[in-house]
Amino acid sequence: MSEITKNPEYSADNIQALEGMEHVRMRPSMYIGDVGLRGLHHLVYEVVDNSIDEALAGHCDQISVTINEDNSISTHDNGRGIPVGVHKKEGVSALEVVMTKIGAGGKFDKDSYKVSGGLHGVGVSCVNALSKKLKATVYRDGVEWEQEYERGKPLYSVRKVGNSDKRGTLVTFSPDTEIFTQTIEYNYETLSNRMRELSYLNKGITIILTDKRSKKEDGSFFNETFHSKEGLSEFIGFLDQSRESIIQNVISMESEKNGFPVEVAMVYNTSFSENLHSYVNNINTHEGGTHLAGFRRGLTSTLKKFADGSGLLDKVKFEISGDDFREGLTAIISVKVAEPQFEGQTKTKLGNRELTSAVSQAVSEMLENYLEEHPNDAKIIVQKVILAAQARHAARKAREMVQRKTVMSGGGLPGKLSDCSEQNPELCEVFLVEGDSAGGTAKQGRDRNFQAILPLRGKILNVEKAMQHKVFENEEIRNIYTALGVTIGTEEDSKALNLEKLRYHKVVIMCDADVDGSHISTLILTFFFRYMRELVESGYVYIATPPLYLVKKGAKKEYAWNDKERDKLMESYGKGCSVQRYKGLGEMNADQLWDTTMNPEFRTLRQVSIDSGSEADRIFSMLMGDEVPPRRDFIERNAVYANIDA
Repeated sequence: MSEITKNPEYSADNIQALEGMEHVRMRPSMYIGDVGLRGLHHLVYEVVDNSIDEALAGHCDQISVTINEDNSISTHDNGRGIPVGVHKKEGVSALEVVMTKIGAGGKFDKDSYKVSGGLHGVGVSCVNALSKKLKATVYRDGVEWEQEYERGKPLYSVRKVGNSDKRGTLVTFSPDTEIFTQTIEYNYETLSNRMRELSYLNKGITIILTDKRSKKEDGSFFNETFHSKEGLSEFIGFLDQSRESIIQNVISMESEKNGFPVEVAMVYNTSFSENLHSYVNNINTHEGGTHLAGFRRGLTSTLKKFADGSGLLDKVKFEISGDDFREGLTAIISVKVAEPQFEGQTKTKLGNRELTSAVSQAVSEMLENYLEEHPNDAKIIVQKVILAAQARHAARKAREMVQRKTVMSGGGLPGKLSDCSEQNPELCEVFLVEGDSAGGTAKQGRDRNFQAILPLRGKILNVEKAMQHKVFENEEIRNIYTALGVTIGTEEDSKALNLEKLRYHKVVIMCDADVDGSHISTLILTFFFRYMRELVESGYVYIATPPLYLVKKGAKKEYAWNDKERDKLMESYGKGCSVQRYKGLGEMNADQLWDTTMNPEFRTLRQVSIDSGSEADRIFSMLMGDEVPPRRDFIERNAVYANIDA
């Protein structure tokens, strides 16, 4: 008998009518995505978005964000300050309404805000609901007001503190450990990347980020100030600092089309990748949408018209496609929309159809003017397009070779793949293992029911510096495509990945825990980001964490994953203990590899995610591209031990 039929009672008493704040606490992932690191940082973004809204309305030009010693967050802007008068309908202060009512806020009043980033209306009230404590201080009309809350509930009515010559709103909140059970520790780099991004997207605003958890040598707190005078043009320069531009200027424009403010900045470089970043009301729409479609349409039609009229295509015997016009292109598209229609709750794909023509018109006018005024750059761009078309034709043949070997097209699996017996992709995982030796150990130690092993021979191709047809011709990369069973390439995008036939829902990169292993992992991640990004965005890519040391004393033994853990174990074991350093996975026996790295009950897998597509693009370009100085600077700033040859 099922559990349902055991308890047939079902009456009105079984229906729970949750208030807004209670529902947020019960289903937090519906509002902030998840309750892990991404959701934790999303709380900060929601509060900062309110300040950005004030800036977009012309009432604020400075925002400060502070990570306090206890990992609480303080944000302060110099805007008008949240109104504190009594709300006619609710009968309490407007500040309390904003802080405790889901869907309340000035952004729904067209007279207050023309555009807004947090369109779902959860904003700061959602942050309040998910905070153990929150304090709101308002500086308005020469008076300081305050109210404190605990898990979304006010502890007292809004009260006057005293007179003040300040203005704006100060919010300090502590994430609730009952909700964020994994961690409440904020990552400075994650917040820094977002604040920098916001400063580029909203030129003229100053954003100050301070971390009070650490101090500089002079005793001051670590902090950064972000301010952009030129906006997207500067953003392009930041993203492309490790790429070599082939034209003299960043092509940019700022206008209003059909009532929509549109900003675009773009540049062509010597790389072989297409890097398009789109935003709506400061929200990164990494799935694109109608504004991105409009950009592509305007770019392709205008460049094709110019190329046809220039006579440069007269000797080209094959058709130029949309892909060819975007190879080596870095572009940012930012639009402001009063009533955006996003597809899905994550707000990652814009659905407003009217944006397609608006952005297309704006891009066409921008390009026509630039090509006319810069004939040398125009010629260089068309020549780049022709080279891209030639390479695409070569890549098509190589890609078709990959397709013929996939499971879908009836071909066999790679000879080196040791597959699992389970057929359900949701239960299957494949380990991409560095080298035949480690691959052999992994094959012996795995659970054959659900774990597959694909050994990779040494370091795979660095796709950041390779033309597309070279990528598809590479044997190790072809083996990855074939083993995963995915299909690639569409008319719209030759790199598009079809995940319907994906054979494993966990793709685990398992390399040695040394410098070479890290390099190989980075090469594989670069390939996934550039050619299998959908795999990463769907949450299917993981990195295994094999131990570095085995500490033993008599019959006792424990593994250590870093030097600190090793030292702690050696201290607890006392004299007479021995330490074995694993130089590679192949030095472990099958049982050790299973116990530490492959057994789902004890292993630690790090899921790979993309918090910021633009920052990931910049990092991969810097680490794996041709320009040495930015990479050298990065290593010197971040490596614990770095011996860098001149």
